[in-house]
Amino acid sequence: MTPVVSFADRHVALFGLGGSGLATARALQAGGARVSAWDDNEAARAKAMAAGVVVVDISAADWSRFSALILAPGVPLTNPAPHWTVVKARSVGIEVIGDIELFCRERARLAPNAPFVAITGTNGKSTTTALIAHILREAGHDVQLGGNIGTPVLALEPPAMDRVHVIECSSFQIDLAPSIEPSVGVLLNLTPDHLDRHGDMDTYAAVKERLVAGAEFAVVGVDDEYCANIYRGLRERDAAAVAISHAPTDVSEIVHYDDGKLRRDIALNPGWSLVETLVDLRKARALRGAHNGQNAAAAFAACEWLDIPHDEIGAAMKSFPGLAHRMEEVARLDRVVFVNDSKATNADAAEKALLSYDDVFWIIGGKSKEGGIDSLRPLFGKVRKAYLIGASSEDFARALGGDVDHESCGTLDVAIERAARDALASSAREPVVLLSPACASYDQFPNFEVRGDRFRDLSRALVARMTTPGR
Repeated sequence: MTPVVSFADRHVALFGLGGSGLATARALQAGGARVSAWDDNEAARAKAMAAGVVVVDISAADWSRFSALILAPGVPLTNPAPHWTVVKARSVGIEVIGDIELFCRERARLAPNAPFVAITGTNGKSTTTALIAHILREAGHDVQLGGNIGTPVLALEPPAMDRVHVIECSSFQIDLAPSIEPSVGVLLNLTPDHLDRHGDMDTYAAVKERLVAGAEFAVVGVDDEYCANIYRGLRERDAAAVAISHAPTDVSEIVHYDDGKLRRDIALNPGWSLVETLVDLRKARALRGAHNGQNAAAAFAACEWLDIPHDEIGAAMKSFPGLAHRMEEVARLDRVVFVNDSKATNADAAEKALLSYDDVFWIIGGKSKEGGIDSLRPLFGKVRKAYLIGASSEDFARALGGDVDHESCGTLDVAIERAARDALASSAREPVVLLSPACASYDQFPNFEVRGDRFRDLSRALVARMTTPGR
C-alpha cells in the first residue's frame, strides 16, 4: 500500500467503493486523512465497512468541511452530466481528484524522480503495460504493475528511486489527475471511445494528451490523425518524444513494426537514412500481428529510454506470456495451436486475431453486437471452418453463407472437440483453433473471463486426453 500522507489530518469525501475506490479509502486512512466514504451500492458499502473504512452518507454532509472530493474513475465528472457529488464539491470550491492524482502527489513528496511509466490509448494499453513491466522485471528491476490493469495504484508499494511503477491509465483517471508528470508517458492510439463521458473526440484526445504533455519522455503512436497531431505538437515544443507505428512510415527516427521485426529509420544526409533492426518478433508468440507490433514498439522505446539494453529487451519480448484472454496460446496438440481470444467481444477485436493467423478453425458466437461480423468478410479467406456457438448462431450462419464452411455446435465444449478434430486432419502447417467470438458472453457465460477460462480448461483437458499413452 501507498499511504496518502498528503491529506493527513484533513477531512475528505470519497465516492465510489469498487476495487480502486476501496483501495483509495484505505490508503487515505493509512496516511492520516479523515475519510467520509460513500457508494450507492449497499454491498460495496458493506465490504468497505468490513475493511475498516468509515462509511458516511455524504449526501447529507456539510461539504464546507471537506478539503477534496476523491472520485472513483467510473463516476461521471462532466458528461452526460456531472455526478451529484461533483456538483456539491464545485459549489464549495474544493478540488475533485482521483487515485492516480493521489499517487502522483505521494511520488512528488517521497521521491520526485522515482521512475514512473504511464501508459494510455484507446487500444492495446493493457498489453503494452504488461509487456513493459515484464521487460523491466526480466532486467532485474523492482516493478510495481497496476492502475487500470489489475492492482489499484494505491494498493502498490510506495514510489522509491529503486522501484519502477508501470501504470495503465484510463482517460477517466487522467481526467482526475491534473499533476500527472510521468518519467515516461506512452500514448498508443486514439479512436472514438467513451464519447458519452467526454462529449466529443477533441475533448477525449485532449484528456489523453495530458499524460504525454507532462512526461519527461513521451512515446506516441502516429497511426491516427489525433495522435499524429499530438506528436507534432510535442516536437514543435522541443519536448523529448519518439514516434511509434505498426507499419513503416515517412517519419524519421520512428520505431516501427515491419514484417515481424521492430525497426528504426535513422535520418542521415537529406534523402538518406539507415534502417536499424531492433528486435525480431517472429519468435515472440504472444506479440503476433501488426497491432501487437505497435505495442512492442512502444515498450521498446520506453525501456530503451530507461537504459535497458537492446538484447535484454528482445529476449524479454520473446518470453512474454501475453495477457489472459487476448490471443493467449493455451495449449498445443501436435501442429495444432489453441488460442484463447475471449476478450474479442466485437468484430473489431476479432479482426486483430484473424489478421494474425492463417488456417483458422474459428469458434465464434454468443450475444452479438450491432453490425455482427459483416466487417470481417475480407478476412473470411483465412478461415478453414467456423464453429458456431450461442445465441448468434443462426445470424452468423447467414452471414458466413457459402463463403466459409461452418457448422452449428451450440456450446463451447462441442465446438472445441470438432474444431480440434478438423484441425488435426487438415494439411495446414500450423492450424489454429481460435476462440475469438466477436460477441458478448452473456448468453452462456457471466463474462468473457469465465468463457476464456472454460476454453483454456477444455483445450488442455482435450490435449491431455489425446496424448495419454495407450489412448
